Amino acid sequence: MNPLLDFSGLPHFDAFKPEFVAPAVDQLLAENRALIERLAADTAAPGWDNFAAPLADAHERLNRAWGQVGHMNAVMNSPELREAYNSNLPKITQYYTELGQNPALYAKYRALHGSPAFAGLSAARRAVIEHEVRDFKLGGAELSADKKARFTTIRDRLSALTSRFSDNVLDATDGFAHFVTEETELKGIPDDVVEAARNAAEKDGKPGWKFTLHAPSYLPVMQYADNRALRELMYRASATRASEFGKPELDNTPLITEIVNLRRELAQLLEFESYAAYSLEPKMADTPAQVMKFLEDLGVRAKPFAQRDLAELKAFARDKLGMPALEAWDVGYASEKLRAAQFAFSDQEVKQYFPETRVLPGMFRVIETIYGLSIREESAPVWHPDVRFFGIYDDRNQIVGQFYLDLYARQSKRGGAWMDEVMARRRTAHGIQTPVAYLNCNFSPPVGESGGKKRPALFTHDEVITLFHEFGHGLHHLLTRVEELGVSGINGVEWDAVELPSQFMENYCWEWRVLEPMTAHIDTGAPLPRALFDKMLAAKNFQSGLQTARQIEFSLFDMRLHHHANDINDQMVKDTLDAVRREVAVLFPPAFNRFPNSFSHIFAGGYAAGYYSYKWAEVLSADAYSLFEERGVLNPEIGARFRDEVLGVGGSRPALESFVAFRGREPSIDALLRHNGMVAAETA
Repeated sequence: MNPLLDFSGLPHFDAFKPEFVAPAVDQLLAENRALIERLAADTAAPGWDNFAAPLADAHERLNRAWGQVGHMNAVMNSPELREAYNSNLPKITQYYTELGQNPALYAKYRALHGSPAFAGLSAARRAVIEHEVRDFKLGGAELSADKKARFTTIRDRLSALTSRFSDNVLDATDGFAHFVTEETELKGIPDDVVEAARNAAEKDGKPGWKFTLHAPSYLPVMQYADNRALRELMYRASATRASEFGKPELDNTPLITEIVNLRRELAQLLEFESYAAYSLEPKMADTPAQVMKFLEDLGVRAKPFAQRDLAELKAFARDKLGMPALEAWDVGYASEKLRAAQFAFSDQEVKQYFPETRVLPGMFRVIETIYGLSIREESAPVWHPDVRFFGIYDDRNQIVGQFYLDLYARQSKRGGAWMDEVMARRRTAHGIQTPVAYLNCNFSPPVGESGGKKRPALFTHDEVITLFHEFGHGLHHLLTRVEELGVSGINGVEWDAVELPSQFMENYCWEWRVLEPMTAHIDTGAPLPRALFDKMLAAKNFQSGLQTARQIEFSLFDMRLHHHANDINDQMVKDTLDAVRREVAVLFPPAFNRFPNSFSHIFAGGYAAGYYSYKWAEVLSADAYSLFEERGVLNPEIGARFRDEVLGVGGSRPALESFVAFRGREPSIDALLRHNGMVAAETA
């Protein structure tokens, strides 16, 4: 039997093969189309049980099967799987475009929405129907036949282009390697990174040390390598990925303009001013102007702090490091030296206290304390030997959710960190379906031995924060109490609110009561010294002005690029980015930098005209956490309230209503400014 068609339980990753993809997709699409035909022909008044529920069931099967394919393509990419994914992606895209424009289904959803029975549905079911009616409009259901045809063509093309954009970034990243043969060139780079580089070279059958553009290799070089030429070489390779400076077939430059122009045309077919306006329709924010004002106002507050950070860094680099000109490849290195000088510690020193064997149980302990849960490791078929599987249980020992944990970077795995859905919580004829999530990171794997045993992986504090962030997304999906797929977990949650639970969790990485028990020095076993933690805390907002300005730069570029009302060209993309930088940035990259060419969030992910949501949701998360600060950061009573009013309700009501129900008022930016050390901006 095709394992992609078995929906009785967890996926059969141990039996997954690329040749299973096409038959599964073809069968599920055929079954769904047959169902749609039957439902469209049914003359009975549409209700939840005879119309909405059968469609939800059919789409869950399709989404679960295709979700496995997409996941495997991201974490175990191979030529065969990529071919299977890319050849079937147009079928999926075409199906959902057809679905979104089906006049019979749209009429039935509208009839159900306007029927007397609608008022008798649960809040979750009403939300599902309301979202469906909205999404049919956004999917072109009200377009004329000729415009529907063009809409479909655009959707198909965009699907292919965004997939290719992602492939190009992965191939350009995987395609670069720099081998160092002289050990003197490695001065300053941490021992474990050097050892990993030697292992990588040995695996390739080559002498010396191999460095790549994958984060666990690239970032430590940029942060610690005394060899300025090596930093420049690595920076240039990273900054020009998927551009005209590499293989022509991997150049994303023409893809960017085509993607943006097609998005604009698609939005204008639906009579939206721009793609940005179209993108905001299902989000918390109302208009592009509102978002840009939010970003511009925050930029005004942040810029003086960013200018101060840069002036300080340049003076230090000039006076202490002998760098009269601070280049882009010097920023990470000089910043680490400055932080070490100011606060007398380094990331590498801190990293020795965060072995995976302490961090994971420590993170789980936070969740268990706040929400009254227990987390246990269990077994399940996995896609790689490094992957682990866990179950979450309530105080009655009832299963709440399960998740896969794939922590380490490797060839064939896309970069970054992300959470995704395996299956969502829902009520079926057999009871409640357990929600399951994927949690993926790209940390350095374990290297070497200690005391005759294999050493556990060591995490930087930033990586601990990343882990908490992704686990926050996971909890949003897993701790839901909603029983309807369309609004269960993260489903149906406004995109600019979806980062609230993840950014909320990051705050715990700065609490001594939380952090101290999850540390043990890799050699001595001693916990993190309080004095070192106090230095970390003092350094928490080190260069927060620069970091905030950088995020605003990315967000404004995204929003303005997608708010163009007319066709753009390559030069306009560059001009838009340059204009944003002149307004909000203080650091300007070299002319060869091609940042947009690897900006997968907006050109290959779900953040098009939505990258601002990181900052938007940070306001919500900081303000939500401030209630825990007032009442106790591990307070189970406030934890229960956060679960009940935010995590538990999913997309069954607007995110602002959920926030107000938890916090007792609308969100305020004050906590964010305080957390970022920019309180002075309030009175400036």
